[in-house]
Amino acid sequence: MSAQPELFTWEFATDPYPAYTWLRENSPVHRTTLPSGVEAWLVTRYADAKQALADQRLSKNPAHHDEPAHAKGRTGIPGERKADLMTHLLNIDPPDHTRLRRLVSKAFTPRRVAEFAPRVQELTDRLIDGFVAKGEADLIHEFAFPLPIYAICDMLGVPREDQDDFRDWAGMMIRHGGGPRGGVARSVKKMRGYLAELIHRKREGLRQGGDDDLISGLIRASDHGEHLTENEAAAMAFILLFVGFETTVNLIGNGVYALLCNPDQRHRLQASLDAGENGLLATGVEELLRYDGPVELATWRFATEPLVMGGQEIAAGDPVLVVLAAADRDPERFAEPDTLDLSRRDNQHLGYGHGIHYCLGAPLARLEGQTAIATLLRRMPDLRLAGDPADLRWRGGLIMRGLRTLPVEFRARQI
Repeated sequence: MSAQPELFTWEFATDPYPAYTWLRENSPVHRTTLPSGVEAWLVTRYADAKQALADQRLSKNPAHHDEPAHAKGRTGIPGERKADLMTHLLNIDPPDHTRLRRLVSKAFTPRRVAEFAPRVQELTDRLIDGFVAKGEADLIHEFAFPLPIYAICDMLGVPREDQDDFRDWAGMMIRHGGGPRGGVARSVKKMRGYLAELIHRKREGLRQGGDDDLISGLIRASDHGEHLTENEAAAMAFILLFVGFETTVNLIGNGVYALLCNPDQRHRLQASLDAGENGLLATGVEELLRYDGPVELATWRFATEPLVMGGQEIAAGDPVLVVLAAADRDPERFAEPDTLDLSRRDNQHLGYGHGIHYCLGAPLARLEGQTAIATLLRRMPDLRLAGDPADLRWRGGLIMRGLRTLPVEFRARQI
């Protein structure tokens, strides 16, 4: 047996997949100490991961964490506890989870998302127009980051004149992903204050008819017997913003980078798009989600009773983290898992989770990812990385996986 690799270093952040291969083969359910000091179990095989994601004995509620004093408050989004934003879908179990998910799921039906497609295309083109003449760009900060921010703000009903504030707050969350927690907490607090004010304004506006946005829908539900508290509405809006933008930033960034590193696959996709076909784009985005997806570890779960998983005895109160990135490269489930194959058909990846906590915004993220990647390749057919791949840096967070920057060069195609 080779030596156990070191986890959570900068080298690991750049390419965690060799370490995950070791864990799958030698310690598939692995107890480790996280950089925060919290001890947790990492689940790395596909079969165990899928079971864990749907296991009702693993609660999402942090109240079940048997945490020592030094680990207090270190298992969620920084600042959410102080800002009274804990009652969202990532922190609760049925029946509250069922009730809240039912309320918000109406905004993410395939029909509603399809109706939103022209707006996503408009945002995509507008952002590209902003840098296309330069012949170079940082695709994270100039494109992948603002696109989902503006899209989810539109869907929630944040007025256009306020959306740049959200861009600033979200930027603080990303920049401090692996650094001081204070900056993230301050941004969370500002966002919480704004959402409370916006909910109040929209509640007043509903008396004159109101809008057809998601926050207005949540308020209508709370005013018509669904018993949605103001805190729940604010927490729901917050988590949709927080999760909705960061997953899509990383889907676009990681996806474009994977295509640039696999030119044969990129050229296949480009030829398919030039021929007016979208089939390879659809399977291709699913493969990009599997190959190097935006969410490295599923969000926190806590054992509510003693249980056995992968031959390991997990005590009640122990945190369990399902490593989606490891499960989605498990050779027991995927043929040639370390190979990018955009036409892969048998691709039941776990990139958006599994079970009752399956990502609610997955249809919107897929739309944004497909639109962004297809438009970039159509408008910049010679898109290439600017600089050495070894100089790229990955953000040092625990849950998400994404690049800090993605500098590219290109000649724009005239359209």
